[in-house]
Amino acid sequence: MEKADRKKILLTGATGYVGKRLLPVLIDEGYHVICCIRDKTRFSVDGKYGNQVEILEIDFLKPPKPSIIPQDIDAAFYLIHSMTYQTKSFDVMEAKAASNFKQYLKETSVKHVVYLSGIIPEGKMSRHLRSRQNVGEILTGGDYALTILQCGIIVGSGSASFEMIRDICEKLPIIPGPFFLKTKTQPISIRNVINYLVKSLFVKECYDRTFDIGGPDVMKYADMLKQYAEVRNLKRRVIIIPFINTTLIPFYLFFLTSVSFRLSTNLIESMRYETICRDNELEILLGIKPFPYKVMIRRAFSRIQQNMVLSSWRDSMMNSTREANLSKYIEVPEFGCYKDIKVLPVDDPDRVMNNIWALGGEQGYYYANWLWRIRGGMDRMVGGVGLSRGRNNKDYLARGEALDFWRVIYDSKKERRLLLFGELKVPGEAWLEFRIDRDNILHQVATFRPHGIWGRLYWLFTSPFHYFIFNGMIRNLVKFKPELNAKVIESQHDQINLNEKIS
Repeated sequence: MEKADRKKILLTGATGYVGKRLLPVLIDEGYHVICCIRDKTRFSVDGKYGNQVEILEIDFLKPPKPSIIPQDIDAAFYLIHSMTYQTKSFDVMEAKAASNFKQYLKETSVKHVVYLSGIIPEGKMSRHLRSRQNVGEILTGGDYALTILQCGIIVGSGSASFEMIRDICEKLPIIPGPFFLKTKTQPISIRNVINYLVKSLFVKECYDRTFDIGGPDVMKYADMLKQYAEVRNLKRRVIIIPFINTTLIPFYLFFLTSVSFRLSTNLIESMRYETICRDNELEILLGIKPFPYKVMIRRAFSRIQQNMVLSSWRDSMMNSTREANLSKYIEVPEFGCYKDIKVLPVDDPDRVMNNIWALGGEQGYYYANWLWRIRGGMDRMVGGVGLSRGRNNKDYLARGEALDFWRVIYDSKKERRLLLFGELKVPGEAWLEFRIDRDNILHQVATFRPHGIWGRLYWLFTSPFHYFIFNGMIRNLVKFKPELNAKVIESQHDQINLNEKIS
């Protein structure tokens, strides 16, 4: 299909958990996709989709600017939500983003908008679900047909719900929980969500209608934990404690799981209300057969074991002390900073670059990993992300992804450079850069820009540790010889069908 013949799809939330998985499927279907990104530095396609992808830098929280979105778009996906960023004002942010999105569309010829929302219970509901309902009302009444797909918990490799369940069941033989573990829900596989989104596009029977989508299993949250344990062959016991202080649950989840405090707070609030589908009409209309819950768990682990986690809830999260726009950090400052600079000659640049690209996560930092774990634990104690986020894939990185308490700002194997920005709780701003120059010299530079006297004292206190930690890291990066080169793994990934990556 030539570019001129392709339908143009506007994709918002392209850096989020669902958006990242939807994009390759839309490409596989032959659409031309225009990705709306708040910050271009957080997203890169690097030509892997040819001429089928365009990137527009748009912040929907700011007043619309004319003539930014192409006039000739055919459809749009609205996947924006702010629950990860705020616990107090996310509903205000979501309403503003939806209003601005609708205003942008007035300048286009868009025919169909698909909005992914949450299942709205009857009667009382959480602020999160009330906000989703409000967004749907804002999007209604435009010069386009609107389809709202409402789902409950999404289960898949990298989803917040799956990671929370996984952490709890893997770590606790006896799982204490509040009364709302008895609340019923209807989980759905991420692959089924993507199927519903894509297959409902341009289907006239879906126009100006709202559908609930879910898997075949209606179950209590406690049952989700138990069935996960069964799939993993773990002996686990769930105990409901009616008098447990529910305000402490987010703190409990924050220290036990990799989920952020803000996200766990909003998720816990939503767990108090049943989210069960009211019909299965769309399932029949589109010919989709949802996966049972245990199959969702097995598929998620299959993706993890095959090193194929395409996206994660972590990708859309920023530390609350930082701005969501990473572009302001891509230029590493030179003045008013402390730096730890290490250089070492390299005999095999490709191997060393692969070592650098495998940094963090299970691999660790090549030297004194126990000290890195202590530092991560200290960060968690003061409300930071610590090392709990890990990384999506142990062999390759993508711009904008989380890597432990770092965020990937710039990655280019062609230029032989990796730049990370720190999202840990420190009185200042931190960068970690790796670069191999034309003379095959590896430059490892840690930069810290202090905020006030506490930032200076922090650097002075940690300097002795930096001396041998960073020395050991650069030496081992150069010496380390992995059994399986990341290049081989990357070439294997290229052969996998895009549709198989979304589970």
